[in-house]
Amino acid sequence: MATPREIRRRIRSVKNIAKVTGALEAVSASKVRRAQAAALATRHYSRAARQILHDISARTDGGISHPLLEDREQVQAITVVLFTSDRGLAGPYNTNVVREAIDFEHAHPNIPIGYVTVGRKGRDLMVRRGAQIVADYSERLPADPKILDITPITRTVVDDFLSGGVDEVYIAFTDFVNTLRQEPKVVRLLPLKPLQSDIVEGDVVGGASELHALYSFEPNPEAILDETLPAFTELQLYQAALESTASEHSARMVAMRNATENANALVDDLTLTYNKARQLAITSEILDIVGGAEALEAE
Repeated sequence: MATPREIRRRIRSVKNIAKVTGALEAVSASKVRRAQAAALATRHYSRAARQILHDISARTDGGISHPLLEDREQVQAITVVLFTSDRGLAGPYNTNVVREAIDFEHAHPNIPIGYVTVGRKGRDLMVRRGAQIVADYSERLPADPKILDITPITRTVVDDFLSGGVDEVYIAFTDFVNTLRQEPKVVRLLPLKPLQSDIVEGDVVGGASELHALYSFEPNPEAILDETLPAFTELQLYQAALESTASEHSARMVAMRNATENANALVDDLTLTYNKARQLAITSEILDIVGGAEALEAE
């Protein structure tokens, strides 16, 4: 059994850890509110953009073509944009989204898959498994990402798709549902499918044939799509970045809260153990004194 001094030392160490995790929880709590507000605010804009894209495609009766909308006859290469965090202490956040990407890779065993990693944790995990890293944007996104921060990633994947280097592009990210629930998922980015679901599950435009608006195209629908489709692609990546950021801070806040609660519970257990050890030591000293007194009386 540990001595009272060792138990006291361990109690101090656990209390120091609880202070650190409590501070990290407070920092994450302040960040998650801003990140959640940003993700929820842009969801409406993303939904409106998808609705406009759907209306334009339906308005032209499917007689419109664009390189970002065309399916390839044979898929020979795939790129996955993997969003993870640059720092740890976020519970299962990084592991879950990487596992989702690996499951997607296993579902396409005969197609080479390259990764565009956004986040140091995902990059390191993929490097250890020997995956092909096409581009790495780790430690480049700020804590509060703006759409201009996503532009280099968008250019990388769009240029590879248009040049024929890859036939499909997917996004592996964590969808923010609420503070306690984040869902990792892999969704297709390119080629764009305006009549199918994409990033935000509650805001998806289904395959309805009803037009929500009538448009007059000037100069023509093709010119409109040349401007809107690259912006829509960038918007999807930006929305995925915001969802991942909100999910990361939420996961870290919950993980640090659980760590703080566990540390406090361990301090209580150690305090009880320390009191028992101290009582045992006092009892032993009393017994030694009583035994010595009885020995003197016997003499």
